[in-house]
Amino acid sequence: MIKTFNDLYAELKAKGICKKMVAAWAVDEHSIEACYKAVEMGFVEVTIVGDADMVSDVCVKNGLDASKFTIVDEKVELTAVAKAVKMVHDGEGDILMKGLCSTDKFLRAILNKETGLLPPKGVLSHVGVIENPNYPKLIFITDMAVIPLPDFRQKVKLAGYVVKVAKSFGIAKPKIAFVAASEQMLDSMPACIEAAMLAKMADRGQIAGCIGDGPLALDVAIDPESVQIKKLQSPVAGDADCLLFPNIESANVFWKTNSKLATGVRQAGMLVGTTAPCVLASRADTVDTKLNSIAEAAMFVK
Repeated sequence: MIKTFNDLYAELKAKGICKKMVAAWAVDEHSIEACYKAVEMGFVEVTIVGDADMVSDVCVKNGLDASKFTIVDEKVELTAVAKAVKMVHDGEGDILMKGLCSTDKFLRAILNKETGLLPPKGVLSHVGVIENPNYPKLIFITDMAVIPLPDFRQKVKLAGYVVKVAKSFGIAKPKIAFVAASEQMLDSMPACIEAAMLAKMADRGQIAGCIGDGPLALDVAIDPESVQIKKLQSPVAGDADCLLFPNIESANVFWKTNSKLATGVRQAGMLVGTTAPCVLASRADTVDTKLNSIAEAAMFVK
């Protein structure tokens, strides 16, 4: 099983996976360096859609060989993003990556009804992956970037997405925790009620291919000692692979707490629900996070 990002890179190499990725307005140092490393490692071929002069300048400054990329010269950011999305829509790429462009421009192009990547009646979401040295395996989380307050039907979709991503990493039957503020069944908390309903759906196979439980507070979801102290009986508690949070605030705070207050954490993230996985990293994210995100998408794509 893949338990670290280094394991992920080894698995990509062992399987000989190499996908085509189109990077939208990847004209900044972090995006270009991450793309370059991914090409060097052999799991993607990269087409950059953006200002060729800016890409060349970054490559020269950092001693990178620009010929490793296919560069589609487009001087206008908005046009470059639209063109990159259309290329993936038309089958010229397996993966889309966000470069220096703003998230709203990137999403607008993805949601375009004619040339975008969201199927009719599709639900766009985000799956993050966290490697924390204090946890013995990767943690898959949703949704910290797209849906502010998912309704119940959206949560069912989100659960399916995060389970599929975990499965693509070799986890045969992922354990998913439906997170709330308490593991008690409290009718005063809507998140608890919905978590219990999701857990029952998982039990009955309506959320396929996983073992689910909830409501689970975060401590009992990932900490075996807390489970022992609270004497909780659960097939998921203390050993969760996946965390489905009740809203974007809780997921986002968990994500950023890991990145800012825990030493040695590595992360990745991508959009799902689209016809092709879309690497959605912040413009301020590190090269490592962007590289990990490309690897996540390469492992996930069919």
